[in-house]
Amino acid sequence: MKAIRIIGRSSRLSLLQMEKTKQRILNMFPDIAITLVPRISKGDALQNIPLHTVEGSDFFTQDIFDALENNEADIAVHSLKDMSSSHFFGNNIFAIIDRDDVRDIAIFSKDIEVKISAGATLIIGTCSPRREHMAIHFLKMALPQTGRFSIETRSIRGNVDSRLRKLAQGEYDGIILAVAGLNRLIESKSDAPSIEQLLHDKKRMVLPLIECVPAPCQGAIVAEAHPSNKLAVEILSSINSSLLMEDCIQEKKTASNFGTGCLQQFGVTTLHYADNKKVLYAAGTNSNGQIFEEWKALPEVIVGNKKLFSAAEYMGQFFNYQYTETLIPFSEPAAYVGNYKSIHTADMQQLLYQKKIWAAGTKTWLELSKKGYWVEGCADAMGLESLIALWKRPLFQLQQNDIRIITHVQAASNWQKKGWKTIASYQLTEKPTAEISVRLSEADAIFWTSIQQYHLYKKIIKKDIQHICPSGETAELLKEEGLNPVVFPNIKAFAQWKKSYIPQRSEG
Repeated sequence: MKAIRIIGRSSRLSLLQMEKTKQRILNMFPDIAITLVPRISKGDALQNIPLHTVEGSDFFTQDIFDALENNEADIAVHSLKDMSSSHFFGNNIFAIIDRDDVRDIAIFSKDIEVKISAGATLIIGTCSPRREHMAIHFLKMALPQTGRFSIETRSIRGNVDSRLRKLAQGEYDGIILAVAGLNRLIESKSDAPSIEQLLHDKKRMVLPLIECVPAPCQGAIVAEAHPSNKLAVEILSSINSSLLMEDCIQEKKTASNFGTGCLQQFGVTTLHYADNKKVLYAAGTNSNGQIFEEWKALPEVIVGNKKLFSAAEYMGQFFNYQYTETLIPFSEPAAYVGNYKSIHTADMQQLLYQKKIWAAGTKTWLELSKKGYWVEGCADAMGLESLIALWKRPLFQLQQNDIRIITHVQAASNWQKKGWKTIASYQLTEKPTAEISVRLSEADAIFWTSIQQYHLYKKIIKKDIQHICPSGETAELLKEEGLNPVVFPNIKAFAQWKKSYIPQRSEG
C-alpha cells in the first residue's frame, strides 16, 4: 500500500487543515495510507516576540519547509497567508485545498458597550501591522459612538483559542482574528464546544473588505511537495483547486509590488460578484510609506469622448423620503438595513437595539454607529447576496428566515418576490430636477445606483446608451428591464475606474 506523511504546525487550527487535506486526498486516492506529522514551528515556540520585530518572513513555515526538504514528510500544509511570495513562487509544487471567508473579525468582551459609554481606553489585541493600520482606524468610527472612548493596541500572540481565553480573562477588551479560522474550529466536533463557549457572550464585528482589506490569500489552505516526490506531486495536481489557485497567485504577485514580510500595512483580496465576475483589490500603505489603492481587472467600458453621467455624484437629489409612522414589530433576530435613513421613529430605533444589525455598506454602518447602534458587519455596497455565504458559515449560522430587511416601499416588493421578509419604513417620491434632467438627456453612458433612478428618468434618456451600475439588486433589476448593464463590484470600484480612465472632457 502506498503511504504519505503530511506535516504541518501542531496548533489545533493547523491540525484541522491537515485533516481537511487528508480527507481531500482520500476522496481521490482511497487506498493511500496517510500519517499526520504535527511540528512545533519557530513562530509557535517564540510566543513572547511580537511578529513585526522578527526580521525576514516564513516565521511560521520555515521549519516545515526544512522538514519537507529533509524528506521528513511528503506533503506540507500551511495557511497560505503565512507563506512568503518568494517561497510560493519557488521550485516546490503547490495546491490550494480550500478557502474560507477572507474577512477579519473583531471580537469584544461582553461589557464593551459599557466601557465605550464610559469613555474608557479600549485595549485591542493584534500582532498585525496591517490590522493595526486599517482596523483600528475603522473601529474608532464603527463602534457605537455613545462615549468619547479611545483605542490602544497591544501585541497578542498564541493560537485562536488561547487568544480568546486572554480576552475572556480581561487582558484585552477586544481582539482581531480571521473569520476563516473561527469557522474551521467551530466546524470541528472536538473544538466547537470550547470555542463556542468562549464566544457565546462576546460582541462581534466583521470588518469590511474595502476599509479593512484582508491579508493576501487569507483563508486559503495550501499544500506543497518537493518536485522530486512523484507520488506527492501526482496527489497535489489532483486535489488542487485551479480557480482558487488563480486568485491566490494574483494576490501574492500583487502584494509583492507593495512590500513583503510581517511589517506590511496593506491588504490584497479578490472580490467575487455578479455572474462569476471578480476583481482584485489592494489598499493600504506600501513599504515606502505611501498610501495607495488599486483595483485590477475592472470591467471595460468604452466611453471615449462621449458624455458620462454618474448618479453617485447626485445622491439625495433624485427622491424625497415619505416616512410611515406605523411600526411593524418583527421577531427575526437579525436586521439588514439598506439605508440609515430608514431608521427614523423612536419605536423603530428601540426595536433595532435588540437585533443583530447588518448594513448595506459602510456609509449606513457609520451613520448607525453615530446613533449608538452596534453593527455586526456590512455588504460593502456589493448587494445583500454577497453576505449570504458568510451568514451560513458556522460563526453566524444565519438563514434567510432569521433576517428582516428594512428598506423602502419600492424595494420591499422586489425582496419579497425572492422570499425575504421586509419592513418598508418609507417611500420614495419623485424629485426630478432640471439639472439632472438635462445631463441625463445628453448622456451617452449612465451609472445608476438604483433602479428607481432609471424608472424616474428612463423616458428622457437616449436610446442605445451604455448603462452601468454596481452589483446586487440594481444590476438584476436593470437586466429584468431588458438592459445589458456593465456591472462593477460597487460604487467605489466605479469611482476608481472613472478617475483612471475617463478623460475630464467626457464627464457629464
